Amino acid sequence: MFTPSRLSTRRSLLRASLAAPIAAGMAGRGALAVTPLKIAYIYVSPIGDAGWTYQHELGRRAVDKALAGQVTTSYVENVEEGADAERVIRQLASSGNELIFATSFGYMNPMVKVAGQFPRIRFEHATGYKRLANLATYSARFYEGRYIAGVIAGRMSKSGIVGYIAAFPIPEVVQGINAFLLGARSVNPQAQVKVVWTSSWFDPGKERAAADTLIAQGADFLTQHTDSTAVVQAGEEKGILTIGYNSDMSKYGPKTCLTALTMDWSGYYIGRVKAVLAGTWKSEDTWGGFKEGMIRMAPYSAAMPAEVKAEADAKIAAISAGTLKPFAGPIKDQAGKQVVAAGTAMSDPDILGMKWFAEGVQGKL
Repeated sequence: MFTPSRLSTRRSLLRASLAAPIAAGMAGRGALAVTPLKIAYIYVSPIGDAGWTYQHELGRRAVDKALAGQVTTSYVENVEEGADAERVIRQLASSGNELIFATSFGYMNPMVKVAGQFPRIRFEHATGYKRLANLATYSARFYEGRYIAGVIAGRMSKSGIVGYIAAFPIPEVVQGINAFLLGARSVNPQAQVKVVWTSSWFDPGKERAAADTLIAQGADFLTQHTDSTAVVQAGEEKGILTIGYNSDMSKYGPKTCLTALTMDWSGYYIGRVKAVLAGTWKSEDTWGGFKEGMIRMAPYSAAMPAEVKAEADAKIAAISAGTLKPFAGPIKDQAGKQVVAAGTAMSDPDILGMKWFAEGVQGKL
């Protein structure tokens, strides 16, 4: 099971975002609690059978299975970020839920607002950075998997031009694009990454159009930071190699999808729910990667040569051991300015606040 690790450096950033925590005064349920703990999840897109929301839904189901009889869970899917999210979060908080998970970056400010009004309820926000005494945050080191995906693309692309379909230019997404480029250039120094923004986490039509545009611009390899399977499907139809995101998407690209960066939230969700049941829950920040089991690569396609698979696995082991750091210098930005010196590596706060593209990325923030 995943064991949360708190990052003191990340907490220092979070303290700056909120001047004073709320005195929540939340009592533990304790051993005498007889009614099941009521838990709710909020999803930004439809559940479907692959993608970001689907992985969180698998985590919810794991909670139901592991803690049967002790909990009752529910979810609301396809909730837009912004005002609609605030309405849904408030409704769930008013409906007897004692623990609420919000699973998209854009839910951050609405959740902060509602959490401040319901200090006895525990709230958890995925990929955010604002915390309260009753609001915790959690995310994964997606960039570690992006680096591995870049290594694979660097080995498998014939042109060295990779298309990257991305949702929004927030640090989490920028980290992934840069890590992918650095992974590709570690094996092919001439590799380039072309970025097209969709301005949506889940929009199959826009994702497909972006994939077609990148293919027309010479990309012979595609990857994504969006939620649908449209990119993988476009690659399969046009014979373009792809690497999926969130879930194993190989059934949508049996000939061309080489692997995917996937995530497993089950251990985290089970652990946090157990903490509420035991009365030991507290607000904290969690950021896990390969080592903690929060991310992994989906099974490799038979189309990947054995030596590429072995290289990817060796680099995963090195990242887990801490001997390979994706953002180790020297690194230059798009303008050719050195942003990470040789012999050094970016700190967690710097990675979390990343707002620049690495040399070799074609696109604008």
